[in-house]
Amino acid sequence: MNPYECKELESFSEKEITMNVSYTTHGTCSREIHFDIEDGIIHNVSFVGGCNGNLQGIGKLVEGMPASEVEERLAGVNCNGKGTSCPDQLAKAIKEALGE
Repeated sequence: MNPYECKELESFSEKEITMNVSYTTHGTCSREIHFDIEDGIIHNVSFVGGCNGNLQGIGKLVEGMPASEVEERLAGVNCNGKGTSCPDQLAKAIKEALGE
């Protein structure tokens, strides 16, 4: 089963690509990340589990940002020596979704 669902939507005379992503995290308190990528822009980021307030803040901070910029900024963030973090897992999810 492919965890990424792509829909092509006709909007006026332009074609938009929307990707709905669900990503299972590894090595973090959060268990899953959900977000949309619409024409390369991040929307609707939510985490399942983890530090609720901080993760809501991450979702609000990255809302409307280019997916590639979010991936670049968050990649490599380390939480308490785990070698990864919730932001790093979001970066990995974006990278995977974009096929990089």
